[in-house]
Amino acid sequence: MSKFWLLVKQLYTQKVKAKSFIFSILLYVVVISAVMFWSDIKEALFKDEPLQVALVNETDADIESLFKSDNDVEFTFPTEEIAAIEKQVVDGDYDAAIFIKDQEKSLAAEIATYEPLTFNDQLSLSSQLQYAGKLYEVQQLNLSAEQAEKILQSETVISMKNLNEQSSTGKSEDEKAAGIGASFLVGFLIYSFVMTFLSMITTDVASEKGSRVLEVLLASVKPSTHFLAKLTGTFLLALTQIGTLLLVQGLLFMFIDNGSKWDVVLDTINELSVGFIGYAVVFLLLTIVLYLIIGALLGSLVSKVEESSQAMMPAMMLGIIGFYVLLSGMYSPDTLLIKIFSFIPFTSGMVMPLRIGATDISSFAPMLSLLILIGTVVLLFLISLSFYKRSVLTYSSGGIIQKIKTVLKVTT
Repeated sequence: MSKFWLLVKQLYTQKVKAKSFIFSILLYVVVISAVMFWSDIKEALFKDEPLQVALVNETDADIESLFKSDNDVEFTFPTEEIAAIEKQVVDGDYDAAIFIKDQEKSLAAEIATYEPLTFNDQLSLSSQLQYAGKLYEVQQLNLSAEQAEKILQSETVISMKNLNEQSSTGKSEDEKAAGIGASFLVGFLIYSFVMTFLSMITTDVASEKGSRVLEVLLASVKPSTHFLAKLTGTFLLALTQIGTLLLVQGLLFMFIDNGSKWDVVLDTINELSVGFIGYAVVFLLLTIVLYLIIGALLGSLVSKVEESSQAMMPAMMLGIIGFYVLLSGMYSPDTLLIKIFSFIPFTSGMVMPLRIGATDISSFAPMLSLLILIGTVVLLFLISLSFYKRSVLTYSSGGIIQKIKTVLKVTT
């Protein structure tokens, strides 16, 4: 046992002090922070002057009040002739001019520009004009502008009632939205760490094997001990990176921008059930262990480190497929595709938390998926351990299938 922990400590210490380990954490922090604080970053670095728009209302309706200036668009309501306003657009005094008129009791708008508008600006103006058009239609019913706006902005209060007394209460919209967001975080962590640590453990074993270091090492350490030490050390490294990332990111959210993003995180967590959090953590850890086992096995099969990238490709493809299925399910988590991949052990860690958080499923489906994943981890561990003992000192050429055949032929 002392040799086991010595190998684990040596691997963990070496990797945790590596510049690549620290750089990867900083990279994750930068990417996540850039996404969360993008609006503030954009305003600080890429702040543009608001779009200058002249609006000419040729109808009898009072719709100017609907077009309010903000940081993105500044509206003015000139009274000059159309030709004079268009000349001001050409001269650059205005970025665009909007001429609103009545057309068969419906609102018609013409946007005049000299330089084409960006997509976002065009979309913003179009949405405001569409809303003004609906309000104008309602005003034709001889309602005041305030009454018409109240009708258009009215919201129906919707509540859910579950008539099945044996099932749990259905999730609200906020709970499902929080579940989708948290599921994406779990899927992103699995995808990122699977790619990182699968590559790490595969190349480590392949490098030791290719340099013949393993032949010396295994003279005093059993192959099973070396296999377990590689898995344990890399898994502890993954936990360290996840914990450090969450800690650093949490501190940034708490102290930057008066903790506004931390409030968002707390609101999201409050919408999540304890069961969802428990399942998400277990699926995350078991999926990482599953891919580490695959990585160690693949590293023992190749003869040199140059062959490791080719050997890892099938496992990486499984991770990529799972992540893209997760992305497709964020908009429709009840599809048959999501249901199928939530039970496949190589993808269930990414997909099943989405079903748990964003759909109203019974406890049977997550439990069954978890049992399948646990069974796969145990079975694959036993198979990989048996194979590792025979393949780690076996050298052969060809693809992975050919290497497996060679190992079985030589060691049987």
